[in-house]
Amino acid sequence: MLVNKIFLLFMFNILGFCVFAQELNCNIQINSDQVQGTNKSVFNTLQKSMTEFVNNRRWTEMTYATDERIECSMNIIVKKVEDDMFVTEIQIQSRRPVFNSSYNSTLFNYKDNEYVFQYKEFDQLEMTENTINSNLTAVLAYYAYLIIGYDMDSFSRMGGTPFFQIAESIVNAAQAADLPGWKAFESPRNRYALINNILDEAFKKYRNFFYEYHRLGLDEMTANATNARARIMTGLPLLREANRARPSAVLISSFLDAKNDELINIFSKATEKEKTEAVQILTDVNPTGANRYERILN
Repeated sequence: MLVNKIFLLFMFNILGFCVFAQELNCNIQINSDQVQGTNKSVFNTLQKSMTEFVNNRRWTEMTYATDERIECSMNIIVKKVEDDMFVTEIQIQSRRPVFNSSYNSTLFNYKDNEYVFQYKEFDQLEMTENTINSNLTAVLAYYAYLIIGYDMDSFSRMGGTPFFQIAESIVNAAQAADLPGWKAFESPRNRYALINNILDEAFKKYRNFFYEYHRLGLDEMTANATNARARIMTGLPLLREANRARPSAVLISSFLDAKNDELINIFSKATEKEKTEAVQILTDVNPTGANRYERILN
């Protein structure tokens, strides 16, 4: 499966397209425990509609065979419903398999605290290209393209750029429509900030590291763990460099949210020199995680 995906990405770069099935296999769950006295069937209907919208839509011209679809999840916590207006938060995760192993590595792990949308039971979820119909579908589309972009970046250098650019266009359209959660500089961790970081030239080296981490690091672990770990170690200072260029950047914090446990596991088996360097860099980038990173030294 992974070999086929790498080949597909190679062919995409050459030919510009490939046609198979849809891209995403997304498990969407809605938690409405905080909402009392509301017809619960609306949440089941909404969950089904969201799942169909994300999984049945072809998001790009390059798509995957059924067993190559990107595994991901969206967990939505409903905090309030009033006059068909849903106030929620959404947690998004995506994963990709590691070559010659049964391990799946988390690529993207992000919590969006401002997902507000209008929905009546049995409303059709629709989206027309270059048009924002509702915040409900705009947010789903934005994260669909981010998930695809992250997956592509992990298989080819800067391979996710076309899909990140589509996500950026959704941000621009949503800002023009004055929808909540999209405004520039409103928050250092909102949708605008995240895509702005991804496409910022200051993070180009980080995105190259993201590729090398997965293709030249994780994917080579079963063949030669020592060399693979050394490759990851070589790129790790780029996290610190990117963080110093843009302190507390959401792109770097979201990377660590996805990779903290994985990094601890990788470097717990490293040489003493690599352990010490890894802990120093990770602590410098994320001081609040210092106690957690100390586990590498034990």
